[in-house]
Amino acid sequence: MSTASANSVPAPTQPVLQLHRGTAPLLISLPHDGSAIPPALADRMQPPARQAPDTDWHVSLLYAFARELGASLLVPRYSRYVVDLNRPPDDTSLYPGQNTTGLCPAVRFTGEPVYLDGQEPTPDEVAARVDAYWRPYHEALSAELERLRAEHGRVVLWEGHSIKGSELPFLFDGRLPDLNLGTSGGASCSPQLQARLEAVLAGQGGYDWIVNGRFKGGYITRHYAAPADGVQAVQLELSQRNYMDEDSFAYDEIKAAKLQPLLAELLRTCLAA
Repeated sequence: MSTASANSVPAPTQPVLQLHRGTAPLLISLPHDGSAIPPALADRMQPPARQAPDTDWHVSLLYAFARELGASLLVPRYSRYVVDLNRPPDDTSLYPGQNTTGLCPAVRFTGEPVYLDGQEPTPDEVAARVDAYWRPYHEALSAELERLRAEHGRVVLWEGHSIKGSELPFLFDGRLPDLNLGTSGGASCSPQLQARLEAVLAGQGGYDWIVNGRFKGGYITRHYAAPADGVQAVQLELSQRNYMDEDSFAYDEIKAAKLQPLLAELLRTCLAA
């Protein structure tokens, strides 16, 4: 494959995102729900990567009930392998000193390569992907936050994520807790909201949990949070074993139905804060 071909950026053939505008001061952002990869880009990838295995599988389905609470939902179409919407555009590491993946990931969560030899994106290609895929999501997110804050005087941004929690030694040791709440070490929301969310987690007995552990909140949580100005942000990283099969990626309706009432209680706590 020629260098020119490797540097080309396939234009989106479908809308890069879907936005459901709600009526309540709550925006649920699901930046890693997308799994689409343009065929010309997939051709440059290792065969396992073409299946987008590091997707936050089915989180838009898991959170679909939130529309009944009046929440807005923002969902991308394309995979984090095209561009990671939860990374800063300059690709500064969010977790210095720890293994992670970048703005246009070159390695999977297993540490194995995404691309065939010599087919990694160049800096110019990364910049073009940011323009074509990253910016539209962030423009929509920023505009929806501003709309809700203007209407209600306040808004909570809920970052919904999930990851294979049973075993990913490249990213973390051992088993990840079921629910991993992140508030950027307490900087992205008020102490009162964090305490109320912790109380909800402490009051249920079905899942183990941690606050500001391995996942403290990514770029979106950190960048858009402005508690003093009425914008609070919280990230929840779910272990996928609690609502799906981690090996086949199949959604498990029974597991999901058990988890959703707790998610609903957490979201209602945000609305009441």
